[in-house]
Amino acid sequence: MPAAIRTAGLCKRFGSLTALDHVDLTVPEGTVHGLLGPNGAGKTTTVRVLATLIRPDEGAAEVFGVDVRDDPGRIRSLIGLTGQYAAVDELLTGRENLHMIGRLFRQSRPDCRARASELLERFGLEHAADRQPRTYSGGMRRRLDLAASLMARPRLIFLDEPTTGLDPRSRMEVWRLVRELVKEGTTVLLTTQYLDEADQLADSLSVIDQGRVIVGGTPGELKAQVGQDRVDITLLDSEGMDHTVRLLRDRLGAEPVADPEKMVVRAPLADGGTLPDLLHLLRESGVAIGDVALRRPTLDDVFLAVTGRSTEPGSDQLDTRKETERS
Repeated sequence: MPAAIRTAGLCKRFGSLTALDHVDLTVPEGTVHGLLGPNGAGKTTTVRVLATLIRPDEGAAEVFGVDVRDDPGRIRSLIGLTGQYAAVDELLTGRENLHMIGRLFRQSRPDCRARASELLERFGLEHAADRQPRTYSGGMRRRLDLAASLMARPRLIFLDEPTTGLDPRSRMEVWRLVRELVKEGTTVLLTTQYLDEADQLADSLSVIDQGRVIVGGTPGELKAQVGQDRVDITLLDSEGMDHTVRLLRDRLGAEPVADPEKMVVRAPLADGGTLPDLLHLLRESGVAIGDVALRRPTLDDVFLAVTGRSTEPGSDQLDTRKETERS
């Protein structure tokens, strides 16, 4: 597929800080590519370079074949940008915000009115179109910001942590809108700290940390690289634990791990049969089973494997550290 974005050896420094360290990316048209990483990893700097807001120090960066250094005006006519925080004018109404963006793109007044009405209806904001954004909820402000980035019908849209601070319902609404955009052929570069967001939306991912892309691929490919499916078997009788370990070792050809305190035996589910086969084997062997869980590798496992850090316990958000990117 033709590439909407292509970078090679991309570098950006701010004084002694190396924000981007030889970043290579290829994003096919009509797909969602996720940049996954903690704050300060280089995600926003990558977006700023590609959106022609800052110039790279080394390497190449192209958007639809146009180098970001050679013709930034051309690139800006092809892209839309939604930043980490909704960039709306509080003194204008929702409709007037969209009109202003359209006029900045040199659209005629009739075209602005028609496009704004279309987007307000599409984003469920027609009832609030003539109110100021300061009366909007966080989710409504984010939808207005996203609508503004679409006024010029961009071929590529940058979504820089678009759901940070939103409630679960508003997050899912943004996800729905992103999927609709991609169905219509728009390319999306999504930066996010949220593992579930990347898993839900991205066709491909790049895990970026300390300015470097350390691994890339589809979510499925990345999960497959870090391990196999695992079965966790909770026993009712601790005396059957050794027996269960032997049975699983013989069937799976791998060494199970027993946790006597939790009465759980964990084992990789490789080529030793399906989960129903294992349950049948254990029951036929007299093992008293309290619970069984099939655990598949997650993007948390991927991040832990490639960076040595995991998500916070009980959270699907990556560990964060003080934001060091600046422009």
